[in-house]
Amino acid sequence: MAMASDADLVLLCLPCAGASATMYLRWQRRLPPGMRVVPVELPGRGARMGEPFARSYADLVGPLAEGCLRAAGGAAFALFGHSMGALLAYGVACRMAALGGAVPAALAVSACAAPALRSGERYAEPLDDARLIADLREQGGTPEAVFAEPELLRITLDVLRADYRLCHGFRRPDDVEGAEGTAPLSCPVHIFGGRADRIAAAELQAWARETRGPSTLDWFGGGHFFLREEEDRFLRTLAARMTAPGAARGARSLAATA
Repeated sequence: MAMASDADLVLLCLPCAGASATMYLRWQRRLPPGMRVVPVELPGRGARMGEPFARSYADLVGPLAEGCLRAAGGAAFALFGHSMGALLAYGVACRMAALGGAVPAALAVSACAAPALRSGERYAEPLDDARLIADLREQGGTPEAVFAEPELLRITLDVLRADYRLCHGFRRPDDVEGAEGTAPLSCPVHIFGGRADRIAAAELQAWARETRGPSTLDWFGGGHFFLREEEDRFLRTLAARMTAPGAARGARSLAATA
């Protein structure tokens, strides 16, 4: 992952299941100059293709947190994750908070049910190819060229299967560390959802309970990949949330914008 420099805010971006962090490369030229986008690659794909997949969510979060801190290079930073990436960004933020060192200025989560309302059953075995292909088509974020090229499809399915196992093994910090009843984060949490996605409003709104700080909720047209379907508006909104004066100190709110 690239090191950040000369940025007011470093935006560390974690990918969705089945994807590489390269999904965020185009954002750098679309976001304000003061924000530097750093795609955070996961093992087993992209520039880390030669590495084995992570064995579990718990095994992955620690090294990710260390890598994110190195990539931020001492600058102010925020975490963004889409779908599975939101769970990873959340885990990284929780790990940083538990360690008592540098913490993100904000956590932004997209198209992902809140940790307290998640069910891992959707990601349970068997994860056969037919079921994975059906999921890819339903979610709509995979180019048709991937389905037409057997080798590329094989790579995508292997990554997706490994990522579903990570999702199945996800546990909230209070499940692991016994901190039940205490929100693990103090930073602002910015939540983004698609009106046609199968994730319910209540599942998104529950992210607010993961922080003692402020929270916002913005809605977009489109399904699970609304961040592509409404990319211009999404990136404008993301930038506004990340750069709003006093955002880290504002009162808790759930602003559901059309």
